[in-house]
Amino acid sequence: EVQLVESGGGLVQPGGSLRLSCAASGFTFSSVTMRWVRQVPGKGLEWVSIIYSGGTTTYADSVKGRFTISRDNAKNTLYLQMNSLKPEDTAVYYCMYGSTKGQGTQVTVSS
Repeated sequence: EVQLVESGGGLVQPGGSLRLSCAASGFTFSSVTMRWVRQVPGKGLEWVSIIYSGGTTTYADSVKGRFTISRDNAKNTLYLQMNSLKPEDTAVYYCMYGSTKGQGTQVTVSS
């Protein structure tokens, strides 16, 4: 069974940083593409970043230069380092494998 468990969210002031983690199980993590997406209540999922099995990464324009996606294949864990956070980054963040996502972790950026 595929399982994805996100953690690391919280309340942070504008300009602050957070690191999200996603613990994966039930599939061969090192061989697959993983994504981070986010969702604001009442809106659809917004793609944030992708990392391919070989390590290549791509980012949405809205987070480029501020967020960094990475993976630790030995730990079956996906990360999202978020710096210079803005109020518009407030959302529930999910990691995704294919069409499967976890329960999400809330990120709130507010003073």
